[in-house]
Amino acid sequence: MGPAASAGRGPPPAVTLAQIERRLAGSAPRHAPDEWLVPNQTLEASRRLRRYFPADPVPAAVLIALVAHPEPTVLLTRRAQALRNHGGQVSFPGGQIEAGDGGPVEAALREAREEIGLEDRFVSVLGFLPDHVVVSGFRVTPVVARVSPGFSLTIDEEVEEAFEVPLSFVFDPRNHHPRQHRFRGTDVEVAMVDIPYGGHNIWGATAGMLMSLYRMCLAESPDAP
Repeated sequence: MGPAASAGRGPPPAVTLAQIERRLAGSAPRHAPDEWLVPNQTLEASRRLRRYFPADPVPAAVLIALVAHPEPTVLLTRRAQALRNHGGQVSFPGGQIEAGDGGPVEAALREAREEIGLEDRFVSVLGFLPDHVVVSGFRVTPVVARVSPGFSLTIDEEVEEAFEVPLSFVFDPRNHHPRQHRFRGTDVEVAMVDIPYGGHNIWGATAGMLMSLYRMCLAESPDAP
């Protein structure tokens, strides 16, 4: 639903970090191919689209860092324009899982330390979203974490900037701008969502993972539309 479709509705029900923690309690990484999601697609639609993605994507992980302010925010970065993969795009801290990593948690925490200087002591892992496959050839495990305020960041050369967006803004359907995306070299189009905020455009896999978190929270809310 885009801004035009939801213009006549009131604000969405508030989502709290406690609610997200309840929904993620006991979750584990889900690497089975039949559970992989294409960003912003349902599981059923993702299974239909799998043939357009690499059969053996490279394992990666990102940290969906939810900062525990009185009004929670999500911590995002804008990648350096010169990077080969996703240059200039808004993203989560993250990257390829390396041989020395124990798994997606270790990889996500390591990447957050390297990219933005976020220290592990501020981070408490809450759980995992299903793996998302992206056209650049990666299978990304989203690691969702609570981040205590009071941290300071040191930005790496791979990152242009780091910024926070209120979860209430991300989860408000009035801020979800739908668009159609065509897979390269095909006539197949899928529905995607852009979330513009403060001069930034959150789109692609980053917006897709935030929408997965949003839908997970709506599934719990008794006031969900």
